Amino acid sequence: MSKTEQFISKEKEHYGKLYSTVEFAIDEIKNFVDKNTLKSRKYYTRQGVLEKYIELLDASNTDSKQKGFISGLFESDKYINLLNDYKKDHEEEINQLINCSKCQCLKCISECKFDSCRGCSNGKHIVDCDHQRTSIYFFDSSKYSELNLVNNNTGEEDTYTILAIIQDALKDKRYIIIENSSTNERFILYYYPRLPEDDYGEISSEEDFNFAAEAYEGVER
Repeated sequence: MSKTEQFISKEKEHYGKLYSTVEFAIDEIKNFVDKNTLKSRKYYTRQGVLEKYIELLDASNTDSKQKGFISGLFESDKYINLLNDYKKDHEEEINQLINCSKCQCLKCISECKFDSCRGCSNGKHIVDCDHQRTSIYFFDSSKYSELNLVNNNTGEEDTYTILAIIQDALKDKRYIIIENSSTNERFILYYYPRLPEDDYGEISSEEDFNFAAEAYEGVER
């Protein structure tokens, strides 16, 4: 098996599974949710990027085989570079689909009380949702899980890792749990998603603090 064939085989195995997961999910719920609701889900609008990549894998594999073994040895990098360039150009959409494949919203047909896809962004996916009051986003380990905030004690900017975002649909409140990258100290803050920048607030209510903490601790890992 040539270098190109080995690369394409691994890519098809990985991204083929991802594509099937998304396609099967759409097929499974399309008759049970409103069409506009389905179209608003991030994986629905991004599936074409993955479909195109699978087509490119097949076309590259066919073309490289037709050129023969010797020619393929000299042109193997051409196909691999072409495919990697496509992934790089569509990195955000592909990463979103990876997170969507792990998200509790993927096959959900419940009438949603939460921000769901509207509240989603790069690196996030919902790991737990009771369909009534509480939903919880976790982040992957990408750059999108980092947050820079000014430390009130030192006046300097510190880097934090976002551990979770929790939504309370009953009280219409959102919380963010962060961990200082240097000291590992954890904080729970109110979270206000806004444009152009999100905002955060100190929690003074013990009830709110405990709600967010218990929701986070209650998620199976």
